[in-house]
Amino acid sequence: MLDDVHQRELVNRLKRIEGQLGGIRRMIEEPRLCIDILQQLAAAQAALRRVSRSIISFHVSSCVPDGVSHGGAEQRKRLAELVDIFDRFSH
Repeated sequence: MLDDVHQRELVNRLKRIEGQLGGIRRMIEEPRLCIDILQQLAAAQAALRRVSRSIISFHVSSCVPDGVSHGGAEQRKRLAELVDIFDRFSH
């Protein structure tokens, strides 16, 4: 699980992303130029990727080593999770 510092940081980032998404919705309602909307969408996607990378980094540095140190089924589970995470986020 995320520690308090990471949790607060990520919640703040997500609140900013929520604001970006609201702005994008308003741009579509106004309407605005497609290129302007696409630029804002790209920025929001990049911000979400940064949140994902931060959580992946925390998971790899904290959760995986803890599970691997237990050995056996827990070790296999954590390593399988890690492979799944990289598969999901490598696209």
